Amino acid sequence: MVGLPFVPRVLSFFMRMVTGIEIHPGARIGKGFFIDHGMGTVIGETSEIGKNCIMFHNVTLGGTGKHEGKRHPTIGDNVMIGTSATLLGPINVGSNVKIGAETFIINHDVPDNSTIVGTPGRVVRLNGEKVNIKLKRSKNA
Repeated sequence: MVGLPFVPRVLSFFMRMVTGIEIHPGARIGKGFFIDHGMGTVIGETSEIGKNCIMFHNVTLGGTGKHEGKRHPTIGDNVMIGTSATLLGPINVGSNVKIGAETFIINHDVPDNSTIVGTPGRVVRLNGEKVNIKLKRSKNA
């Protein structure tokens, strides 16, 4: 934006004050992204969000402080992330995923077509079938 790095940062800071949503200017966000009641939502610098995703309030896509380069989650297409969910580290969340409210996921990838709940997050539905599976550690962690 205009070749001046402080301009997007100032705009981001101003919008955070107005909306309560903090999106780092370096985050990549796909079409159809929707934040419902966004107060407290934080999206980190290297986060990537696919198409047609929904986030509810107080969601964090953050880093752990232990990684360099890609430090934040990559979210697939058609993902719904519930209220107060926390996703930390350079993890990959597949497409067509539902993440429940207050779910906590750190350094573990999430498979496509799944529903994740709990702290720590675990798979309770996979491809429409009920399951109870621990998440697998991310290869990036």
